[in-house]
Formats: sequence, structure tokens, C-alpha cells
Amino acid sequence: MTTSPASLLLAAALAVAGASSASAQAVSPGPVVAAGNAVLTISADGHSTRTPDLAVFNAGVTTQAKTAAAALSDNAERMNAVIAALKAAGIADRDIQTSNLSVNPVYSQPRPDENGNVSGEPVISGYQATNQVEVRQRKIGNYGKTIDTLVSAGANQVSGPSFQLDNADAASDEARIDAMKKARARAELYAKAAGLSVRRILTINEGGGYAPQPMVMYARADAMMAKAAPSPVSAGELQIGANVTVTFELGQ
Repeated sequence: MTTSPASLLLAAALAVAGASSASAQAVSPGPVVAAGNAVLTISADGHSTRTPDLAVFNAGVTTQAKTAAAALSDNAERMNAVIAALKAAGIADRDIQTSNLSVNPVYSQPRPDENGNVSGEPVISGYQATNQVEVRQRKIGNYGKTIDTLVSAGANQVSGPSFQLDNADAASDEARIDAMKKARARAELYAKAAGLSVRRILTINEGGGYAPQPMVMYARADAMMAKAAPSPVSAGELQIGANVTVTFELGQ
């Protein structure tokens, strides 16, 4: 069977038309505003509060020795004691995660000559090994006691806590509802002042959201007294936020 040039041209035209139709269907037009109506865009913030149920902190050991191997060996022995202390304090394996393991040279300046002049490049005088774990303390009331236990076990670097929510979904939803209520109320206010009324919502865009508190330095363990009073900790409250930008149609 042979195909005529006219048939080929017809088939090509139909293919182009089909592609154009598919492209047209893929374009989603924005909302159409009735003639004479106005458009108002409002941004609003909503909030909810919760008592944190999670304290996240870092704990570790830094050691120094003449060789990298010696620094690592000493560090491993002391870090094993720290991890054992964490587990004894009730921290589960899933809540202990290595966050940093490093070995770095320690430099010292060249010795001065007989005239007191110092020249030349710094020289390696030893090595420093650091091992840190990120810990999630689920029983916040035990946080201060856990820190004291770590220091007694040999931890000389402790930072935190960052108080968080283990599951922030419900609190975030409350904040979203609060933001929408505020946006609607503000739109009603503007509409009334303009002698109009809110006809409908055209678009809703969300921004912001829940973010845990930033980690803050707790203390250097070598500055703590082993027999000091238990470290006081106050978890306070977390504020969860949400932001919405809503476009309203206003009319008579």
C-alpha cells in the first residue's frame, strides 16, 4: 500500500493540532474576577504553643597525644565510657548518633634562637582527636542529671540543649488555622472600610513553619566541678508559627 503526499501532509497537520491541544490543556488559567470587583492580598501569621518533649544536645570527648594513634586510642576508651553512661541514664541506642569524629594536628611555634628570634614554619607538636555524638533526651526532666553523669564519665565537650517537639504536626495545624482566621478577619476589616464584602478566596500560599530552637552552648565540661549541684534546666515553651498569604475577591 502506498501513501500519497497529501495523506502525509494531513497526518502531520493532525499531529501538530493534537500537540497544540495538549499544550493548551496543560495551561491552568488563574481565577477570574468578576467585572467591577476588587482583589485584596493579605499576609498573616498564626501561632500555637507547646511544652517541648525533646532535648537535643551534643556530647563528646577531645583528647591530645604525641601521635594520632595514641590520641585516637585514648579518645576511643573515654568515649566508650561516655556512651555507656548515656545508656545507663536511659538513652536508647536510636537516640545516640555520631555527629563528629576527627583527628587534627596540633601546631606550635618554633623555639626562639639564642637571640630570641623566632623563624620558620609552625611545627606539629601532637595530635587532637575529637568524637561527638548527638543525643535526643526524651525525658527532659532528666536532662540536667544526664549532663552531670556525662561529665563524671569523662565527657569534656557538652553543648545544648535545643528544645524541640518530637511531633509538631498538630501544633503546626493549629498555627495554620490561626493564621487563616487572622487573614480572613483582616480582609473583612478592609472590605467593610471600603464599603465592600468578601466574596471568595482566590489563592492561598503558605510560608514559614515550625523550626526547633537553635543549639546554644551549654558549658565546657572542664570548667565544671564534679561535685557541683545538679545542673538546673528549664524547658519553657515552644512557639510554633505559620504564615499564609491569601488573595480575596471583594465585591458589592
